[in-house]
Amino acid sequence: MTDEKKFLRPIRSFVRREGRLTPAQERAMAELYPRYGLSFEKAPVDLAALFGREAPVTLEIGFGNGELLATLAAQHPERNFLGIEVHRPGVGRLLNRVEEEGLENVRVSTHDAVEVLREQIPENSLDRLLIFFADPWPKKRHHKRRLIQPAFAELAARRLADDGQLLLATDWEDYKNHMLEVLDACPMLENTAGPGGTVPRPDDRPVTHFERRGVRKGHGVWDLVYRKS
Repeated sequence: MTDEKKFLRPIRSFVRREGRLTPAQERAMAELYPRYGLSFEKAPVDLAALFGREAPVTLEIGFGNGELLATLAAQHPERNFLGIEVHRPGVGRLLNRVEEEGLENVRVSTHDAVEVLREQIPENSLDRLLIFFADPWPKKRHHKRRLIQPAFAELAARRLADDGQLLLATDWEDYKNHMLEVLDACPMLENTAGPGGTVPRPDDRPVTHFERRGVRKGHGVWDLVYRKS
């Protein structure tokens, strides 16, 4: 069974909590999203055409307010960055920063990440896939809503280029254990720390407010890095 068939009956890993957009965020969505946004269509995207150049592509799922994505884009102008986030105030905030800092290597999508990966991202096209501090859905009855599931692991691996990396971080130990179990079992992914292993925070992963909030609550923080084998 292909990865696409496994998502015929999707279970959303997110809940839209829209909140109110500020006037600046409303302007960004109206004026900047048409320039930097990726509209959803059930067809593979020409990533070079989307960015206007050939360059390694990093995709971040659930970028929140865009703090990390914008920082990485500014630090690595030689790379292209595509972010997916359903929370429109966060998208508007990132777009404003993109405009202020002149970050021409950033594009965004507000659509469901699984559908974007399945329908729009070509196979073997991503240099890196980032999933940092995703909703852990801590209650057992909600575990089925967690993004990291066997079918998703296969889908993500197929979108990574050879030797491409899947980088994850969480401040929920139970979710860390769940991710290790699922991803270690994916034959296309190799845990760079060895089975069941985690790594120190990569030097190029900025600390975000989500991480700082978790630390203030006394949570540990775990980083996982997988390579497409």
